[in-house]
Amino acid sequence: MIFVVDAPSGIDYSKDMVIGLLTLHLRMPGCHSLKEKRSQLQPILARLHRDFNISAAETDLQDRWQESVIACAIISNDSSHNQRVLQQVLDSVEQTWLNVEVIDHCIEMV
Repeated sequence: MIFVVDAPSGIDYSKDMVIGLLTLHLRMPGCHSLKEKRSQLQPILARLHRDFNISAAETDLQDRWQESVIACAIISNDSSHNQRVLQQVLDSVEQTWLNVEVIDHCIEMV
């Protein structure tokens, strides 16, 4: 859902804005409870936010012990920058957290 608010002086602030979205479907085979899953996800989300200055959150499969869907978002005026950063995020998850398997991913620009 997009909300449009009248900008002062008629400037269209959204015209150059590009939103990049990375969706990761993860498998965490070592998790045996939701509490354990949360304890593994929290450092991942915090580090992605800190290292890449993105928003990241678990968006689906919250009730499954060994799977999760994480969404990462970035906003800028350059879609190639967004693409590059989100690809770095994906590479970082695959290389840094060896106990987490990326089942699927999707990068899209909105």
